[in-house]
Amino acid sequence: MKPTVALVLGSGGARGIAHIGVIRELVNEGYEISSITGTSMGALIGGVYAAGKLDEFESWLRSLSKMDIFNLVDFTLSTQGIIKADRFLIEIQKFIPDQKIEDLPIHYAAVTTDLKNKKEVVITNGSLFEAIRASISIPMVITPIHKIDTLFVDGGILNPVPVNRAFRQENDMLVAVNLNANIPYHNPINDDPDHVYFEKLTRGKFIGFQKKLSKLFPVNEKENMGYFSLIGETTSLMLSQISKLTLEINPPDLLIEISRQSCGTFEFYKAPELIELGRKAATESVTNFRANLKSK
Repeated sequence: MKPTVALVLGSGGARGIAHIGVIRELVNEGYEISSITGTSMGALIGGVYAAGKLDEFESWLRSLSKMDIFNLVDFTLSTQGIIKADRFLIEIQKFIPDQKIEDLPIHYAAVTTDLKNKKEVVITNGSLFEAIRASISIPMVITPIHKIDTLFVDGGILNPVPVNRAFRQENDMLVAVNLNANIPYHNPINDDPDHVYFEKLTRGKFIGFQKKLSKLFPVNEKENMGYFSLIGETTSLMLSQISKLTLEINPPDLLIEISRQSCGTFEFYKAPELIELGRKAATESVTNFRANLKSK
């Protein structure tokens, strides 16, 4: 029988795409994923896998150009967020129809934060789509989800690597993926001829939008840090520290780490690079884990 894995997929914005490579490599190494607990992008990738649609999702991500990704961002000057994420989620629904979590072939849980009641919420039943949408709502960026007396925002706020929420079975192995590891990352040289054009175009659009934001969120020009950079850097640092403490309290059997320097929160156009990064990180971790077992 294949060794079973209770998989925990952490939060980290675009770095969450690395979860795809991790899942691919775990399965390739002969592990059977018996449960998935995810938060933020971990909830999204985990839900896609649990629904049996990872192949389609990966193909879609790999097909997207940088401009495709940018055009999926629907800006809104809401007081609760600047991105609705509706366009992105509408695209996902085209090939991942919604279904009940309890009907999925493996146990699945999405971790989110109820801001109104100031508590962590673990969703294990009901709409898969709604659970994912609730878990990815980054405060002040992606608009939150209102539901009766709750206000759902990103689960990573309270629990960026929810190892303590994993569904365990007898003799399984707890595997966690931390997307906010404070480890070095050597960025490959970008030889894409469209890269410079894309950067200039998107920078122009962001600057136009940011001028509107500056009336609500003044920027210190001496610091040379815009709204998106400020949110991304602040979130990344916060998640890194919380993740470190969480993993010290609840150490998994196998930890797979992705450097928080590997990409920015919103750099979803780096899908191929991130998937490969996740695969390599999983390969290295599994190899070291098995070597340690043999040496005991």
